[in-house]
Amino acid sequence: MTFHNRNTMKRFRRFFLLFVMACLTVTHGDAFAFSGLLPMTNRPLGKDFELKDPDGRVHKLSDYRGQTILVNFWATWCPPCLKEMPSMERLWKEMGGKGFAILALNVGEPADAVANFAFQYDLTFPLLLDQNEKTVRDWRVRGLPTSYVVDAQGRMVYQVIGERDWDDPNLKKAIADLIEEGKKP
Repeated sequence: MTFHNRNTMKRFRRFFLLFVMACLTVTHGDAFAFSGLLPMTNRPLGKDFELKDPDGRVHKLSDYRGQTILVNFWATWCPPCLKEMPSMERLWKEMGGKGFAILALNVGEPADAVANFAFQYDLTFPLLLDQNEKTVRDWRVRGLPTSYVVDAQGRMVYQVIGERDWDDPNLKKAIADLIEEGKKP
């Protein structure tokens, strides 16, 4: 097949990509559509960070090695971030401390704003301060909210772009499967 100009090639690529996505949805629809978890094919290591919470306690990603971790990037001014926080709290109450942790990294806001937010929403999982936005750059976050599910070895297994309902049974199953995988020697 030959293409006589760039526009024809671009249209073909776009059509081909849509065709492949449609085929995958038809054949593996429940695996792709259930939650918006985007598998990270090469499972890169999550870049370590050292951030404080509003109370001044330091949290390092590497301190959580051995657990499945939901790393969430968010801000108080972000409506989709606010919408998903209650379901994240329920997920934390259900699975936290059982081989699972949530680290919610606030992007660029002062400690008092984050502490007030945590109080207002009754959040008990760690909210960390990425005030200089170094971690958001290191993790190449392009929009909020963005989450990564990190396995017990510190590898980024899934990326989640946009808000999610963390009460979704399929999301919970994917996380539970990673927790079980992390228990294996």
